[in-house]
Amino acid sequence: MPETIRFRLNGSPARVTTDPRRMLLWVLRSDLGLTGTKYGCGQAHCGACTVLMDGQVARSCITPLERVEGADITTIEGLALGGELDPVQEAFVAHEALQCGYCTPGMILGAHGLLRRNPDPSDDEIVQAMEGHLCRCGTYPRVVDAVRDAATAMSGGAP
Repeated sequence: MPETIRFRLNGSPARVTTDPRRMLLWVLRSDLGLTGTKYGCGQAHCGACTVLMDGQVARSCITPLERVEGADITTIEGLALGGELDPVQEAFVAHEALQCGYCTPGMILGAHGLLRRNPDPSDDEIVQAMEGHLCRCGTYPRVVDAVRDAATAMSGGAP
């Protein structure tokens, strides 16, 4: 039975009437046209579907829409504000921490979630937080450098 689920999406009110058991990933991509969130494994192992839910990292491929009621969801499309890239996005570009780009939105949101809860992570903490994000292109060392520089930029320093 369809239900209307209300939440905030990238800073704006949103509502979707659908089966509340549908996964957030498919609602974002199919119903709302936000294709930056990617389908990877469908089992929350690869990180391609990562979004922020109330500021915390969430795997949208296993998040039923009913859990989103009243939540604040941020997708990759919601990070850049006023045409300006988020510091994490800027750092990923500066360090060329992307190649094919498929995993990049999830990695950027994973890094953003890490920096929200730990604004000055060690390299080991960065590696641990990013461990659940698979990148077939092997950009991991550049990802660590990018997250480190984003942390510096977000704290007001120069990367």
